[in-house]
This record gives sequence, structure tokens and C-alpha cells, in this order.
Amino acid sequence: MKCLCLIVFLAFVITQSYNDLEVEAASSDGFVSRKGVQFILNGEPFYANGFNAYWLMYEATDPNTRYKVTHALENAAGQGLAIARTWGFRDGGYRALQTNLGSYDEQTFQGLDFAIAEAKRVGIKMIIAFVNNFPDFGGKKQYMAWAKDKGQAVTSEDDFYTNALLKQAYMNHVKTVLNRVNTFTKVAYKDEPTIMAWELMNEPQCRADTSGKTLTAWISEMASYVKSLDSKHLLSTGSEGFYGQSTPQRMTSLNPVAANIVGSDFIANHNIDAIDFASVHSYPDTWFPKLDEKSLLDYLRKNLAGHIEDAQNVLKKPLILGEFGKPSNAPGYTQAQRDAVFTTAFDIIYASAQKGGAAAGALFWHLISDDMSNFRDAYSISLSEKSSTITIIGQQSRKMNLI
Repeated sequence: MKCLCLIVFLAFVITQSYNDLEVEAASSDGFVSRKGVQFILNGEPFYANGFNAYWLMYEATDPNTRYKVTHALENAAGQGLAIARTWGFRDGGYRALQTNLGSYDEQTFQGLDFAIAEAKRVGIKMIIAFVNNFPDFGGKKQYMAWAKDKGQAVTSEDDFYTNALLKQAYMNHVKTVLNRVNTFTKVAYKDEPTIMAWELMNEPQCRADTSGKTLTAWISEMASYVKSLDSKHLLSTGSEGFYGQSTPQRMTSLNPVAANIVGSDFIANHNIDAIDFASVHSYPDTWFPKLDEKSLLDYLRKNLAGHIEDAQNVLKKPLILGEFGKPSNAPGYTQAQRDAVFTTAFDIIYASAQKGGAAAGALFWHLISDDMSNFRDAYSISLSEKSSTITIIGQQSRKMNLI
């Protein structure tokens, strides 16, 4: 009898969990739009935390590993996380999405289809990037190799921003992704409200032109192109948020020294009509490896406060902290240090959001699922594991959802 009661109870819990997910999914219907410095969903301000899971398409390409996508998204929804940032590219290599310029692998595309369909089912919005600045999963380097194969006289990865063939290749990829009809939902990506926004590139840089003018011109041109094909979705840059020559005082006070040569300009890059919200990433441990823990947290506070202030008063657009985290391989690392980073970032974002301000959410780097040792690294977090950091993630995210 006890066994039967336990079975009935477990069945109720599982059913209730799925019912909760269905309620969350229903409340997440509709496109996220922008009004001033706020995101709007179903007529109400939309403030939400989330996560990065760049691997979603990769793991979903193989039907045998799709359960990892399902588990990760369900666990995330259960913790109150409402935004997933992922890659809409894999240029060349194993399980490539784009196998050559203009050629696509259908099985890999169905992997992205599945990830979007599962996010839709559990009520999570998605931010999807079109290409990578770095060679991971192809990026500008792969595009340059393809251009060379076609006889183009390209010598630098930054020719990506100026070479006519490469710019057209990028636009062709954008068009292919936007017009893709999901094999699971039967909805074209450009018509899918589960997708919250597109990003032009993951962490765009142009070291060939440190003035920032080349990158800003490319962002302006490509943002207009994306909007000409898809007026329903929000769009951002995918930028790390490094300041440029339009705000030299910010370069001095907020940039890591190495950032001054990457050709990025936070204000100029986002002060474009077709760009709907600002993007910033924050990795003090990487940028200032010799600083003590207190100084790292002080920089995180100062950096976020500066970007939020500029999003609010200069750009007059929402801002998302698109990446942040604490590496477990940092010298002297403790769980308490990671907790402090997450609490600090979440608290700063929440303080702005609570006042109806520009800071709209924080997306930690990065979420993995169980049985994913191939993606486990110093930043990875599995929500099925019990830790104080996961408790903080859940508490802070539910608090954001109540605004």
C-alpha cells in the first residue's frame, strides 16, 4: 500500500511539474518587443535572467543525445531562468551547420529546430547569434578560408567586415536562418516568438581598425539587412561592451587595457536605430588576473554600473549582461567566490530592473546538462547538481520574474 501511494505521489509530482512548465510556456507566448529602456512581453515589462548554452544545436543534431537539451532546458525553467543564449552557426568541421558557403547540413539544422522547439515547450526565450568572432565553431577564420578557396585576396580575418564576397556570404547565412521553417513546430524562424532576439556576432572585434569605425559601419549595414528580412524580432550586437573613441573617458576608467585595440565602441556600436538593446560581457578574472578578489568584485560593480548608466541615459535602450561567470580554476578558488560574483551581478541588474531601468537580465556562462564531460570546463554549471550557486541562481531569477 505504501509502495502504491508512493507511485501515485510521484506521478502527481511529475504531472504537476509538466503542468507548471505548460503554464510557464503559455505565459511566455508572444514576441518580446522594446519600449524605451524596457523589454515588453504580452503588454508587461519583461525582466529575466538566463544562461548561455552554446552547445544546444550540436547535441540535438544526434537524436540519441537530444535528451541533454531537454533536461537542461527543463531544469533551467524550473529554476526560473527564462532566456537561453546559443549559437545559430557551426561553420565547417564536425557536425557543421554550414558545410561550405551556402551549403547546409539538414540533420544539423534539425538539431537547432529541436532546441527551439524544446525552448518553446518549456517557456524559455532564445537569443541566437549568427556567427563567431573567434575560430571556435568556424567563425570569421572559416569564412576567410572559404573566400580564399574562391580566389579572394583576403589577408586578415577582419576582411570579413569589408570584403564584398564575405559580406554577401554573411547575409546569405542570415537569410537562410531567418527563412528556415522548423521541422518540429512548422514555424519559420523569423515568425517564431520563442526567439527573443538575434545577435549579429558573438563578441565582434576588428583589430585592423582600432578607431571602431569599420566595425560600427558593418554593424549598421548588417543590422539594417536583418531588419529588412525580419521586423518581428529584437536585434543586438553580441558585443563584449568595450568602450571606444567616442567615449575616451570610459576607455580609461572601464576598459581593460587590452580592450583598447579591439576596434569596439560600446556607444557607437549600439547607438544605431536597428540595434534594439545593448550587450555587455564581464570577465574580470580573465582581464585582471593579478587582482585580488575584492578588487575583482569592485571592478565588476563599477563596470556594470557604468554600462547600465550609459544604456539608460545615452543609448536609452535596454541592456543585457550577456555573459559573466567565475572560473573554478582561478588561483585560490572557492565556491564562496563564485557565489559572490553571481550575487553581485544579479543584485546590480535587479536594482536597475526594480526601478524600471535599463538592466533587463543577466545570462551566466555557461549551462551544461548531465553526462556532458565534453563541454565541462571551469565555468560550466549543471543545475541538477546541488550547490549554493544554484540556489542563488534560482532565488534571484524568480525574484526577477516577479517584477
